[in-house]
Amino acid sequence: MTRERLGQLLEQAAEQLAPSPPPTATAPAERAEAPASEEPRAQLPRLRLYSDGAARGNPGPAGAGAVLIEPGGQVVARIGKFLGQQTNNYAEYMGLLIGLKHARGLGTKEIEIFADSELLIRQLGGRYQVKSPTLRPLYEEAVKLLNDFSRVKLVHVPREMNAEADEMSNRAIDERL
Repeated sequence: MTRERLGQLLEQAAEQLAPSPPPTATAPAERAEAPASEEPRAQLPRLRLYSDGAARGNPGPAGAGAVLIEPGGQVVARIGKFLGQQTNNYAEYMGLLIGLKHARGLGTKEIEIFADSELLIRQLGGRYQVKSPTLRPLYEEAVKLLNDFSRVKLVHVPREMNAEADEMSNRAIDERL
């Protein structure tokens, strides 16, 4: 086992032991919704972003989802967006992009990104090349957005640890079908 693989396994174990996000509330597709009990905040310097994409068929009806959470565990926003006919990888990138744009709008400077797409995390981490002409512009936009943050951490998580973002991406599809 390489040091790199051991480090990945330790990081995944630490993430699995971290507290889970609170239960999901209903949020309409294509809208960001803050919890009703909260007033909008001018600045949230640190956030965790859980992003996901879903496609029923590849390509097929697709949706993107993102959930932003404060370090203390409070959900800041749940976002879902219907994407029309797209691939799963396109949807994964769109989930990331909508989450990053929302975080930037909240004044976030440090962001931890959790996604269950190995392709997405490894492309952004420089370990995989971006060969798809469809994904290239999304990758470039993501890199530009990531450069707006002073600290970025990319974490590949198992699908079950990304359930809220997955729910948002699937809900966006369900509400359009």
